[in-house]
Amino acid sequence: MDTTGFEAALVKEGYRDIETKGLPGGYQAGDHSHAYDARALVLAGEITLTWNGAARFFATGDVFTMDDGCSHAEAVGPEGVHYLVGRRARGSR
Repeated sequence: MDTTGFEAALVKEGYRDIETKGLPGGYQAGDHSHAYDARALVLAGEITLTWNGAARFFATGDVFTMDDGCSHAEAVGPEGVHYLVGRRARGSR
């Protein structure tokens, strides 16, 4: 998916605060949650997100969605990860 189409879809679905972010290789974050929905398109690199006891791997071109309040952990691959992300306020679905 191209970034322009992805960003347009985010806006259509009520996601705001759209930005490109990156995390360095080897970065890890233990269980935590956010007070917003998030949807992201991986632009480069890889990240593994673990929630509900299952690890899910995402690489370039993959999209992931995380609902507000979902407890999850993050582990970034050795090359780091860059992604385009949109956030949607809790209850805006």
